[in-house]
Amino acid sequence: MRVGMGYDVHLLVEGRKLILGGIDIPYTRGLAGHSDGDVLLHSIGDALLGGAGKKDIGNLFPDNDPRYEGISSMILLAKIKTKVLEEGFGIQNVDAVIVAEEPKLSPYIPQMKENIAGVLGIEPERVGVKATTSEGLGPLGKKRGIACWSVASLEKKEDPGRL
Repeated sequence: MRVGMGYDVHLLVEGRKLILGGIDIPYTRGLAGHSDGDVLLHSIGDALLGGAGKKDIGNLFPDNDPRYEGISSMILLAKIKTKVLEEGFGIQNVDAVIVAEEPKLSPYIPQMKENIAGVLGIEPERVGVKATTSEGLGPLGKKRGIACWSVASLEKKEDPGRL
């Protein structure tokens, strides 16, 4: 059994869509980033890569590579899943905590879980997504950005061809 941990944070800026868990969430600002800025999927991707002993998402998809400019993080997560499976690992579960003062994310969490489970090829019950605030403390509390922490558990398969 392997465990990986991931973290991501992006500034909230005008003129961008707010994408979390592959969902376009109605809000006045969105997350800055080379891709779509989806901190939830980036964090989960890093957790998966960490559990497999691989380099982080920034090494795999550099922010100076035009191929990834504006790309959906759902596509990036699918590529990460393929890499993890090719290394002979099965994904047991992922769990994430999003920190955002606003907007209220709880109505979107069931669809986020479905999206993540679909990309990773696991049941939605094996995906945890929670949202909390930082109680007004620090840059996140002042609504300057959104952050996410994630963990993933992986199991090495005896026969990688059976994945």
